[in-house]
Amino acid sequence: MAYDENLAQRVHQLLHRRTGFSQRKMFGGICFMLHGNMCCGVTQHELMLRLGEKNALKALEMPHTREMDFTGKPLKSMIYVEQSGFEEDDDLKYWVNQAVKFVQSLPPKTEPSA
Repeated sequence: MAYDENLAQRVHQLLHRRTGFSQRKMFGGICFMLHGNMCCGVTQHELMLRLGEKNALKALEMPHTREMDFTGKPLKSMIYVEQSGFEEDDDLKYWVNQAVKFVQSLPPKTEPSA
């Protein structure tokens, strides 16, 4: 399954300078990690965000969002944002920052890079 490489590059630009940044192919796309915790990613043409259950529920009230149901069962802590929800750079930055904020509240799974 292919993913939008232009979108992946836009997300990469927002995150690559953060301490503990890494990326890996997952979910048929690419995921961006902070300190070993999945933060966000790109699958096909959608942005995938890890927000935590409470924040995900709130985000689902916003336009262009839907539950992440990659496995056929909704993942309560994650959402998808459709292309029209992040066309503008400021919108993409908003969404990515929401995921960063949540992931920064989690304990690191790996040591940060020097």
